Amino acid sequence: MSEHVYQRPKLYQKQTDAFFNDSRYSWIEGSTKSGKTVSCMAWLFEQALFLGKPGRQFWWVAPVFAQAKIAYGRMKRGLPHELIRCNDTEQTITIIPNGAIISFKSGEKTDNLYGEDVWAAVLDEASRMRVEAFYAIRSTLTATRGHVRIIGNVKGRKNWFYLGCRKAEGGETGHSYHKIIATDAVAAGVFPQEELDDARRALPDAVFRELYLCEPSDDGGNPFGLQFIRLNIAPLSNDAPCVYGADLAKSVDWTVIHGLDARGTTCSHTRFQKPWTDTIDHIKLICGHTHTVLDSTGVGDPIVEMLNKVGDNYIGLKFAAQSKQMLMEGLAVAIQRGEVQYPDGVIVSELESFEYEYTRTGVRYSAPEGQHDDCVMALALAVHARNSRPPEPQVIVL
Repeated sequence: MSEHVYQRPKLYQKQTDAFFNDSRYSWIEGSTKSGKTVSCMAWLFEQALFLGKPGRQFWWVAPVFAQAKIAYGRMKRGLPHELIRCNDTEQTITIIPNGAIISFKSGEKTDNLYGEDVWAAVLDEASRMRVEAFYAIRSTLTATRGHVRIIGNVKGRKNWFYLGCRKAEGGETGHSYHKIIATDAVAAGVFPQEELDDARRALPDAVFRELYLCEPSDDGGNPFGLQFIRLNIAPLSNDAPCVYGADLAKSVDWTVIHGLDARGTTCSHTRFQKPWTDTIDHIKLICGHTHTVLDSTGVGDPIVEMLNKVGDNYIGLKFAAQSKQMLMEGLAVAIQRGEVQYPDGVIVSELESFEYEYTRTGVRYSAPEGQHDDCVMALALAVHARNSRPPEPQVIVL
């Protein structure tokens, strides 16, 4: 019979304390790039290695299937191939010496999580997971009295993960609370200081603090900050617009044309739903020859082409993940610096309900499901237009 020696990956002290403790429930608020995922993988593997018997289940649960697949791929690559048997279809890793099974699952359909006896579990990205997934996993641990590690980024104060962390922090029996942030990883030498500094410069303060320092905002992941949104409410200006931003309607959405004067105060705001031919005429009537940036995604592209036949002041901007992130972060900076003002009402309502989430490709900004973001997008386009407006030609008097 062959003998194998297991050696835990090198972890810094805060990682070890957060995951390898005696608490049945360990709640970990972990910032991006703090090393929380590799710590959790090591913990779950050790649970399966030391508690495992043929057929015993050990689960990794993520908010969606794609995230579970990432974790499955990372653990599959990190373990000695001669010790494991992998099923890519089921996303399971069987430890050959003892027959334990590590399964990687989605928390989307929570009814599918009930019924099994699970010996240990990880809830990954818990702040982005429905609380029903936690209920289901807790039920699977009942017969085995299995332990669970609940990890995630901070995302506001209005979710079950944040509240669970507060109960654990307050000394709930059987629960422990830990926080690991990017500066811990920098101090441990596993994350470069220059990358952290770059993120601090590139991201709005509220976003940076949540993602890298685990400091929750008071507004459930709003990238602008409720206090800053309210500080910039002002009546419509009577000055002439120097730029416009226009978000074009799609299906049940609204076309919104937003004008800013030279000081960044809203002086024109139009919101309507019209057929495309009427929309084009309306844009020409309102914007005239003023510098205007429009959403040119999809049907917006031919509309910009038609508008360019009457003037070269119409600039199209296609919405993709990177360009939308740039727009939203530009708007967040303008709001937090007091460089843009807008009237109360639908604009403020949309700004306050706007959300962000961190993905593998960056920060994704959007309105909550079922709500509109047309006013936010038009305002962001107007701010972008103001920042990118060509300089006025100089007049030299002889």
